[in-house]
Amino acid sequence: MKELSIFIDESGDFGDYSFHSPYYIIAMVFHDQSIDIQEQIRHLDTELSYLGLNNLCIHTGPIIRKEEIYKSMDIFERRRIFNKMMAFIRSIDVRYKCFHIEKKHTADSVEAAGKLSKQISQFIRDHYDDFLSFDDVKIYYDNGQVEISKLLSSVFNALLPNPIFRKVMPSDYKLFQVADFICSLQLVRLKLEVNQFSKSEMNFFGNQRDLKQNYLNPLRKKEFK
Repeated sequence: MKELSIFIDESGDFGDYSFHSPYYIIAMVFHDQSIDIQEQIRHLDTELSYLGLNNLCIHTGPIIRKEEIYKSMDIFERRRIFNKMMAFIRSIDVRYKCFHIEKKHTADSVEAAGKLSKQISQFIRDHYDDFLSFDDVKIYYDNGQVEISKLLSSVFNALLPNPIFRKVMPSDYKLFQVADFICSLQLVRLKLEVNQFSKSEMNFFGNQRDLKQNYLNPLRKKEFK
């Protein structure tokens, strides 16, 4: 039995446009379950344990913004965690795809859901044979937003035979944390393109050259075209 796992996370909300929330992003991480990544997961956990961070659920946005459990950490500690996650992603055989809308060009949540549905549907159609090569396609999402749960159910059930949906706890799956990481970097990429870098992002990443060279460009190599 061949199984494809798809881990999904989102960034933003379906509320009105604001400068601090200009985009809505959905990230999907694809993993062929026949490819074992347990050794890489153990290595990441070991590396984090050296920092005194056992059983850490990596939440990328708060690392960048110095929030939640990271608010007492200095920038060097937060960068170490971030870089270990980046190294983990580079070491594993996964691919990803991001879908986004710019909220200032979207009238309401219905239109937003419609635009995202079209993007995801077209992507599935473009790669239909790839999806059908698997016996099972399992979609992992934390049901964080009702609109996204409905959208995913509608699109995948309409286009694929018998997709399987699983509600996840982010702490239980490293690949869900990877989806969160990719969502955060996609937001950074989009903001960089329109010169809307926040102060916290500028402080964390430093200059744009290093950001592109160390993170954005290597990550893009794993993008599902």
